[in-house]
Amino acid sequence: MLRLSLFLAPPAHADRVKDLASLASVRANQLLGYGLVVGLEGTGDGADLSVTASSMKAILGRLGVNIDGAMGDFDRAASGKLDVKNVAAVMVTAELPGFSKPGQRIDVNVSAIGKAKSLRGGNLILTSLRGVDGQVYALAQGPLTATGVREEAAASRVTLGVPTAARIPNGAIVEREVPTPFESAEYLVMNVHVSDFSTTNSIVNAINQTFGSGVAEAIDGTSISIRSPANSSQRVAFMSEIENLNVTPGEPPARVIVNSRTGTVVISRNVKVTAAAVAHGTISVMIAATNEVSQPAPFAGGEAVPVQNADIAVQEDKNPMFLFQPGVDLRQIVDAVNQVGATPSALIAILEALKSSGSLRAELVVI
Repeated sequence: MLRLSLFLAPPAHADRVKDLASLASVRANQLLGYGLVVGLEGTGDGADLSVTASSMKAILGRLGVNIDGAMGDFDRAASGKLDVKNVAAVMVTAELPGFSKPGQRIDVNVSAIGKAKSLRGGNLILTSLRGVDGQVYALAQGPLTATGVREEAAASRVTLGVPTAARIPNGAIVEREVPTPFESAEYLVMNVHVSDFSTTNSIVNAINQTFGSGVAEAIDGTSISIRSPANSSQRVAFMSEIENLNVTPGEPPARVIVNSRTGTVVISRNVKVTAAAVAHGTISVMIAATNEVSQPAPFAGGEAVPVQNADIAVQEDKNPMFLFQPGVDLRQIVDAVNQVGATPSALIAILEALKSSGSLRAELVVI
């Protein structure tokens, strides 16, 4: 019977190492650039934004066009500024994944920074994307994909989405590789996505049981140091095997998250409460005023006088108390609240009361 019970016991939940941790050297890098979007249908910055006209002059000057000596296809305003209604100044951002090589393509995001009303139908001209070190890591160019729409007619305006922001899928080409220690470092470091000593210890034990004692060492609750082969091909195969190891992660801390605006409550599985009794109800006070007229007795010679009477009634809802025994879990809390037909706001009030009294064995987060 003992063997049968062990055989029928549900297996522990296990995840792959690649779902729990990642190499510290495989990290993304943020890129930023300033550019111009052309080809807009009169929804650009216009002549009021001088930086757009100056940028356009600079680009045309590098192409050999003297904008000061010829009008070209632009209308010159009385102030001497270019009326660039079809051009918009934009900021271009992108995320450079780890191990990105020159020639690969990445997505870019484009956002207007001036008075442009819409970027729909525009085309980003060649823009350099730089990292925090000031070096150019990618070049972006191409037609924009904008999902927002803005229409104006007869003093009415309709806007759907955000027309001043757009994307260019695969719109940038990587020009420079970010150096990483993966090829030369004797030890590789893996960082757990959610810092947890139990999860980190499980990963270290799984690696050492598979490849031998001392291969992996825990640095802290987040980082793991792994001794890897010197040969690059063997190192790739070694990390591939580590990523596919099955590990049982540690249980997350008990937490209750409350959204006070929508009344949404999320309770983790490990939430417990100590013995407590909670009463949740309201007291209603009703005041009713009635106007009457006091008539004098016959032949008394008096006058009719208006009289105002007030009736006051106090009513208290007969809501039962919640009685929680020690060690009550999530299911019992929800069942108790549902049995009396309480609303989500009542559940929020009960949880806050339990936390204030010290009976709730969990972190209460209100957003």
